[in-house]
Amino acid sequence: MRLGGRLGAAIEVLDDIETRHRPAADAMRDWGLSHRFAGSGDRAAVGNLVYDALRRRHAAAWLLDDDSPRALILGSFLLENGLNVAALEEALAGDPFAPAQLSEREREALAGRKDSPMPDTVRANVPEWCLPLLKQVFGEAWVEECAALCDRPPLDLRANTLKGTRDRVVKALARHGAEPTRIAPQGVRIPPIEGYGRHPSLQGTEAFQRGWFEVQDEGSQIVAELAGAEPGMQVLDYCAGAGGKTLACSARMQNRGQIFAFDADPQRLMPIHERIRRAGCRNVQIVFSQERLVGMEGQFDLVLVDAPCTGSGTWRRRPDAKWRLSAQRLETRVADQSAILDAVSPLVKPGGVIAYITCSIFEEENGRQVEAFLRRNPAFELADHDALWRARFPHASVPVRISANGITLTPATTDTDGFFFAMLGRRGH
Repeated sequence: MRLGGRLGAAIEVLDDIETRHRPAADAMRDWGLSHRFAGSGDRAAVGNLVYDALRRRHAAAWLLDDDSPRALILGSFLLENGLNVAALEEALAGDPFAPAQLSEREREALAGRKDSPMPDTVRANVPEWCLPLLKQVFGEAWVEECAALCDRPPLDLRANTLKGTRDRVVKALARHGAEPTRIAPQGVRIPPIEGYGRHPSLQGTEAFQRGWFEVQDEGSQIVAELAGAEPGMQVLDYCAGAGGKTLACSARMQNRGQIFAFDADPQRLMPIHERIRRAGCRNVQIVFSQERLVGMEGQFDLVLVDAPCTGSGTWRRRPDAKWRLSAQRLETRVADQSAILDAVSPLVKPGGVIAYITCSIFEEENGRQVEAFLRRNPAFELADHDALWRARFPHASVPVRISANGITLTPATTDTDGFFFAMLGRRGH
């Protein structure tokens, strides 16, 4: 497919997403199945065009003064290519599968906007109802923080120390541009996609099959490191999902002690079996039923709560979720988090801790959730998060947002997905 055809296909996919209110990944999969002539390079290019348009929806719509799928795709193409109108017109010319040439109205809109300063609310590219929440969290830096959530993300990996070293993983994946991450001690980063390319498929590599690494965002690795699982501990990963943080904790514990991996939705735990086998984790017990935890009150040194949340910190990777999110959904997640924290608190032994984690940037899910929990549970107290950060990452020189209530990671500061971490210690010994 030529570029014009790819633009036309991206408009078709985005129209499907908008019309049927469905996830972008589902729409892309269905488009690929119905267009089997499109090669992997074409699918990657179309996917990049669609996701770029979703990341910068407001900016693309502002540029062409239109929020139709056509305007969003063409506008985001221009934003990604330095507002090169000539390049866009060339792509639209002479290709029977390309969208129509720019209309007079579109040309007039571009002429009036391309040299004008973009309003802050447009640069931020977030739903309007979220703006007060984000201004509250980030203060004067809210535009830069939101804009960073619109960038293409890197591909991050965690070297599995049960099977090898980070240097071994970097060397094995050197041809893909792999480098050590700046903060996470076992992190490996492959840079963001450029142009119409795609990240390498690593599951078929010898390094992956041997369990040398797992795919895991650096932010997720950092919060797992902050949780501080140590050899010999009794650990509960209460919202384990597919097991990324379970595996990270197992490696930190050097297979000594026990980790219980539980999730309220047993289906989410299904991938963990193969991941445990490949990674060589021998201290993980999978818990499919809440009843298994009955009678385990006061037994755990560490309870990891990677709480269900809005996922607002992952908008770089899942930009379509940004536009599906609602205030009602946020309220539901806040209630879920509150109930989970109350449910796990009796399981923590005196002197033990809860590591509370979200991949959200909203204060309602983060600092305020922590404050509310402490009011309900006076037996718990906050850790010194500044001291905790310095102890875990003494050589990290990047800025990080640390408050009394916890630690916040963002693309603009730590160059990771957005995460929140708070350590809540149970008084006594």
